[in-house]
Amino acid sequence: MARQLFVLQIAVITVVVAAGLGAAIFQARHAAADNAQARALSIARAVAATPEVRDALSLPRPTTVLQPYAEQVRHETGTDFVVVMSPAGIRYSHPDTTQIGRRFLGHTAAALRGESITETYTGTLGPSERAVVPITVGGTVRGLVAVGIVESAVDRGLQGQLRTLAVAGVLALAVAGAGTWLVNRRLRRQTHDLGPRELSRMYEYYDAVLHAVHEGLLLLDRTGRVQLVNDEARRLLDLPADAVGQRADGFPTLALLADGEQRVDEIHLTGDRVLVVNQRPAGGGSVVTLRDHTDLQALTGELDSVRGFAESLRSAAHEAANRLHTVVSLIGLGRVTEAQEFATGELALTQQLADRVVESVDEPVLVALLLGKVAQAHERGVELVLDPEAQVPLGVADPRDLVTIVGNLIDNAVDAAVAAPPPRRAEVGAWLDGDELVLQVADSGSGLDADQVEEAFARGWSTKSDERLIGRGLGLALVGQAVHRHGGRIDVSHDAGAVFTVRLPVRDRAALR
Repeated sequence: MARQLFVLQIAVITVVVAAGLGAAIFQARHAAADNAQARALSIARAVAATPEVRDALSLPRPTTVLQPYAEQVRHETGTDFVVVMSPAGIRYSHPDTTQIGRRFLGHTAAALRGESITETYTGTLGPSERAVVPITVGGTVRGLVAVGIVESAVDRGLQGQLRTLAVAGVLALAVAGAGTWLVNRRLRRQTHDLGPRELSRMYEYYDAVLHAVHEGLLLLDRTGRVQLVNDEARRLLDLPADAVGQRADGFPTLALLADGEQRVDEIHLTGDRVLVVNQRPAGGGSVVTLRDHTDLQALTGELDSVRGFAESLRSAAHEAANRLHTVVSLIGLGRVTEAQEFATGELALTQQLADRVVESVDEPVLVALLLGKVAQAHERGVELVLDPEAQVPLGVADPRDLVTIVGNLIDNAVDAAVAAPPPRRAEVGAWLDGDELVLQVADSGSGLDADQVEEAFARGWSTKSDERLIGRGLGLALVGQAVHRHGGRIDVSHDAGAVFTVRLPVRDRAALR
């Protein structure tokens, strides 16, 4: 492509320079002709005003005086002919003496009216630039003077100018050609010497890949402006159609990418999505890739809940084995009554907790979560209790979001209680308030200030601290995302510790019956 452009540009430059050179030559030729006519006119006027010429016109044979005088003027001025004639056009002088007495070839009508004229005319000496001036005596035209310069002499005078113009044209062509060669050399480097067909094929492949990949892709320049965004990135980040060319910090979902810093598998929470973001510097800007892990995050949350429940069952089995050994030992020591009281007491306490959870919560996933969280909290020295008046009917909310909201709030409450002095306690409440499901988690920690609450829910970014998808520090942000997705709201107050109250619109009104 660069070679084709080079040949085309050289051809265009050659045509332009040739046209300019031709125009310059034409203009110079026209100017030289005008100069020759002006020179002839001034000489003719001088001759017509000479008394000797006027007096000679009244002689019987004017040629005897006018021929030598005209030749003298012609030689001194460098013109090609000086002709003095009668009003009828009969020559009294001429460089070719055989033409004396013959009629002048040219236009004389205007001169006979007392006017001076200039023209290009072909006479006995060939084409010439000439001037014809009347000789007046007492207001009467007594004769005419014609002075001319043949075109061959005008062209000889142009030869120096033409050589200069030709040299200038060649230099202009050389400079333009050199500039074109440099531009095309740069073009070859920028296009890697690819031709139009290769570039067209690359663009088709690039466009197909850009819109076919399932990952979001953005390109930002060094000033933080969006230079490219594919369909998936536009969908994941809810970007408008005119996002290209605008600054990244002008969009809430892109504000943290505008600095161009390198990021590896960072979690970005938008209004209803969990995105894994990678950003690396490239070509004076940065490349950003996005992966949608919203569903995977939800499944991971459920898996964490099940894993926690399994761990609590394992811990409970271990504790049951210890209690069983204790009962067997008491029986072996003959303390049957103490063994019976110890066994029935532990069983009643465990059964009471399980019965309370099952009676209050109809959602099986949430039941498993609460039982698992109770065991985990117990292992960490925190008493996690369920409000006796708690009520969560089946179908009032999406189970996955309930796990996300309740699980993260309980984890947050247990962490806060562990960090505070004893007694360490966390309480979970749930009830229906009209068309809303109210979830409340309170702890015995130190509570949260207003600025801390805003920061916790607005964080939305965290680097993974382990191999799991979601790293630390995103619990409340995930809660806020789930609540926002369902059109609910979160209130944070302070009692003995922090009290988080979540209100969610009931998904299925039939569940209220």
